[in-house]
Amino acid sequence: MEDLVTQRLVLHPLSVQEAASLARGEPEGHGRWARGYPTAADIAGARRHLDTCALQGDPQPFGPYEIRRREDGEAIGGLGFHGPPDEDGTVTIGYGLAPSAQGRGYAAEALRALLGFARAHGVRQVLGDTDRGNIASQRVMAAAGMEPVGEDDRLKYYAVRWPVPADGPGSPA
Repeated sequence: MEDLVTQRLVLHPLSVQEAASLARGEPEGHGRWARGYPTAADIAGARRHLDTCALQGDPQPFGPYEIRRREDGEAIGGLGFHGPPDEDGTVTIGYGLAPSAQGRGYAAEALRALLGFARAHGVRQVLGDTDRGNIASQRVMAAAGMEPVGEDDRLKYYAVRWPVPADGPGSPA
């Protein structure tokens, strides 16, 4: 699986070995880590990925990615899919940055790239959620093109949907 590259970032798909070192908090094979990376959420995500791989196999390219700055190669966060598309072509995403990398537009840039990747690989819908009070995360999803689709007492839900191409599955012959 190849890296996804944006103007300022490299989204590196985590291998099983890289996820294992991340879960241990050891930067083996990762290069350099920015201050505050990995977060507890990054470590938990790496552990979930390892569990998924052990039970169902590696879901890449619909697994986790490490966000690295192109200018210095430092890992600053993570994002990814919570698994491959379901039967309706829907995936769920998550993301986060080390506190030292927040406020620079990196999360929205990374999420836009991941959404573009999903669309290019036949995904019909991407879902995400955030705590009601997490205004920064809500702005990231909106900046990446996701729209609010609902909320409950804890979370706000976002989605982006794409139509089936005219020559895609289910189109008239």
